[in-house]
Amino acid sequence: MTWLWTSADLVAAMNGRPIGSLPQGVTGISIDSRAITQGEAFFAIKGDRVDGHDFASIAAANGAALLVVSEAKLPALGRLITPMIVVPDVLKALIDLGCAARDRTAARIVAVTGSVGKTTSKEMLRQALVPSGQVHASVASFNNHWGVPLTLARMPENTDYGIFEIGMNHPGEIRPLVAMVRPHVAIVTTVAPAHLGNFRDIEEIAAAKAEIFEGIVPGGHAILNRDNAQFALLVKAAEAAGVAHVHSFGADPEAEFRLLDFEPRAEGGLLTAAIGGQTLEVPMGAPGRHIAENAVAVLGAVHLAGGDVEKAMAGLAAMRPEKGRGRRHRLARDGGWFTLIDESYNANPASMRAALALLRDAAPHDGGRRIAVLGDMLEMGEQSAAVHAELAGPLAEAGATDAWLAGPDMAALFAALPEEMRKEYRADADALAAFVLEAVRPGDVLVVKSSLGTGFGRIVAALLDKYPPIPEREREN
Repeated sequence: MTWLWTSADLVAAMNGRPIGSLPQGVTGISIDSRAITQGEAFFAIKGDRVDGHDFASIAAANGAALLVVSEAKLPALGRLITPMIVVPDVLKALIDLGCAARDRTAARIVAVTGSVGKTTSKEMLRQALVPSGQVHASVASFNNHWGVPLTLARMPENTDYGIFEIGMNHPGEIRPLVAMVRPHVAIVTTVAPAHLGNFRDIEEIAAAKAEIFEGIVPGGHAILNRDNAQFALLVKAAEAAGVAHVHSFGADPEAEFRLLDFEPRAEGGLLTAAIGGQTLEVPMGAPGRHIAENAVAVLGAVHLAGGDVEKAMAGLAAMRPEKGRGRRHRLARDGGWFTLIDESYNANPASMRAALALLRDAAPHDGGRRIAVLGDMLEMGEQSAAVHAELAGPLAEAGATDAWLAGPDMAALFAALPEEMRKEYRADADALAAFVLEAVRPGDVLVVKSSLGTGFGRIVAALLDKYPPIPEREREN
């Protein structure tokens, strides 16, 4: 049996108190009693909405080998016979274990932050580095105060490359996370007005992203977007933090890792890039210039981390968009089919524009329409009405024939759209879903984009539930 952690190492790393006959080790770490598998350790974290201690018995019934619990909650768990490690604070214990995981590995560590493209870049790094060694990366968007230490704690000792996504929506949130991760290479994908309601201006957002430089190990590397207006500010911050090597990526002629050309295609594209003195032609499995731009940073990180850049190209070719982040579906209706582009995971002004560019590059067929199904971008603060109204220009540039909108903030865009554009407005996602289900026609291309909290994922789910997918083998070219 290969243990992720021996019980002795768990106790030592967390300075915990063992109760019962601990197993020799555990095969994994979980904070979800429903998803835990046989032999894993369950950490009973107290979150904002639920307390993991309330689900400790479920975790035990589902196969937890041991429980990590709080001293204060121990009396309420008296009937459980599963072995336990008792600690003062379970989240702090998870952080300590994550730091121990980072200390024990010789892996090259890459961290990614940015206003847009973190998760996709993390997944590209995962795919790109697999041919070069054992890769460990965060699942989903585990990029916050519990997701980062959980991902660290799950990292096997024999990992060759560790990939971590680091997020924030307030100043000061990246600093403690990067102190745990201690990357050799850090990427800042871009700085854009995301979570603008929590910041004074875009420069303050850039300063918060720049906290990632404080955790880069001595002799490490920062990779920054030279096409972004905050590039000079980030360079200055990286140098002030003592980063030994500051690199740039982008289409700018001065970029070290340079995007030379991108040929968009409906299901991907062809990227031409200059990386480490080589000119590479990289088939992209995921569509969109914004994906290609971040792929250049990814290839730069592979180069700096000592991975095989040419083998990394195959990983990028094999990559497909994830749920909510550009995944495409062809769905049957009335003897034909329409295309659904699922961008429902989250939204800010920059990612909205990127999603509309995907709509532009996706051709309708048989007289179909280009339809933007858009919901509110949350956390935009006092500038919300203005940034929503400003989407009228990108909508026109995308060649959208229809705009189907919902949410209080999208009322500003509805008012800003020209009279000649076909447009619909509903109060919320559920009301719009009822309209979309009936209004979509064969030949249409729809992009669904909104912040996660608006519930636009339900529009995607309703479409997928009502209209059957066209199997890949039956699709037309």
